[in-house]
Amino acid sequence: MELPAVSLKAIILVHWLLTVWGCMNYMLPVSYAWGNFSVLAVGIWAIVQRDSLDAITMFLTGLLLTVLTDIIHISIFYPSNDYLSDAKRFSVGMAIFSLLLKPVSCYLVYRMYRERGGEYTLNIGVTSAGRDSSSYEPIDQPEAPPQWPSSSKAAQPPY
Repeated sequence: MELPAVSLKAIILVHWLLTVWGCMNYMLPVSYAWGNFSVLAVGIWAIVQRDSLDAITMFLTGLLLTVLTDIIHISIFYPSNDYLSDAKRFSVGMAIFSLLLKPVSCYLVYRMYRERGGEYTLNIGVTSAGRDSSSYEPIDQPEAPPQWPSSSKAAQPPY
């Protein structure tokens, strides 16, 4: 089953709207708003720099982290039934809907990451100490003669 292509702008707009509605009643702490809106700001960076792998990787990582923080915020700050008005119920419902929509958004952003040239493996920036020179050919410098004679040539007899 192939999902339709979704714009990064649409993903950010939907999550922005759901986060605004989730923060509408001051039931969730300020850290919920800061976390979600800062990740959406990184998403705007990913829109502006279309070829940047760093921007889309940071947006994807931020979305994954906000899944965890949203679960913590909603589970800790969910009010009891005695204090649940209609406005609070709507606000919590939108926060939960945003949380349920984030895995789908993560998958769509991951597809965009792959389209921009990202790899399946997670590259954390660690490089090896040695350099593999088998695939590297310097074209601006002439090939230096070897220091030692080749062992494939037979030794010449002395005169």
